[in-house]
Amino acid sequence: MQLGMIGLGRMGANMAKRLMRAGHQVVGWNQDPAPVAELAALGATAAKDLADLVHSMSTPRHVWLMLPAGVVDSTIDALAPLLSPGDVIIDGGNSYYRDDLRRAKALAARGIEYVDAGVSGGVWGLERGYCVMVGGPTHVVERLDPVLRALAPGKGTIPATAGRGGEGDTSDLGYLHCGPVGAGHFVKMVHNGIEYGLMAAYAEGFNILRHANMGNDAVALDAETTPLRDPDAYRYDFDVARIAELWRRGSVVSSWLLDLTATALADDPRLEKFGGRVSDSGEGRWTVLAAVEEGVPVHVISAALFDRFESRGNAEFANKLMSAMRHAFGGHHEKQPGSRH
Repeated sequence: MQLGMIGLGRMGANMAKRLMRAGHQVVGWNQDPAPVAELAALGATAAKDLADLVHSMSTPRHVWLMLPAGVVDSTIDALAPLLSPGDVIIDGGNSYYRDDLRRAKALAARGIEYVDAGVSGGVWGLERGYCVMVGGPTHVVERLDPVLRALAPGKGTIPATAGRGGEGDTSDLGYLHCGPVGAGHFVKMVHNGIEYGLMAAYAEGFNILRHANMGNDAVALDAETTPLRDPDAYRYDFDVARIAELWRRGSVVSSWLLDLTATALADDPRLEKFGGRVSDSGEGRWTVLAAVEEGVPVHVISAALFDRFESRGNAEFANKLMSAMRHAFGGHHEKQPGSRH
């Protein structure tokens, strides 16, 4: 099958390579021409701009956008006038599902179909495959089946859950038509919200292990800090990198995220090359907003989202204000930076 790929960054380029390995024809364009040239050397058709990409494809065209959410609308605005009725735009980035509803309606007026595809797999997807969550019209998604199968991991060595898989069910292959337009990005939105919570739980747990030797610290007794009740209960110098490796084997908390954690700790046990500022690309916020509108409690995901805000210094003014209030009503002085208590 022929597929146009716009956006050849960390994921887009590898997705294109995986498709080409499966025998699909890729027509690629990227703002930076370097990855386009790399793909062309592997057999893809290089496009010098959007018009060239469209003219290089046969109808009905299927054009996959792998772009940051903030530039999807402007790209569609430039692309849509070049397309013909019956052509398809697939947004594979992390767009807000409400934007999918708006875009599909606008494109339908031109006779252009729209599909949203939430993609998980990161930089490892070229070899491992990508989990793809799809929303859009059934007849269009069925037409894209060869592409989705090529991107997905396939059955691999993981046995299907009882009652899953078989005729008409692709969930055991690693991709799924989740529903009408917006459904794919809705499912991916919640997927990423869960990811926030899982990452936060691992991070907090390992942080407790790392500080379990606080009983060995010499701490000046003062009125500002509650001392350890029993220092002898906190004299453990845990090797957190080895514990991460331990938990990968037979533990109920084993996962791919734990695999990545173990690798990171093995490479850099003190994580000195990281500053601890954790970004959020929108999905966690949208998950919490959806939960509020549905009246569904999401304690863990909300806390994980707010923790990311705090990691970027967004709690600094509030913390200063609390310190100012403590000083004002009780004459309390701030502890110096670096104190563990």
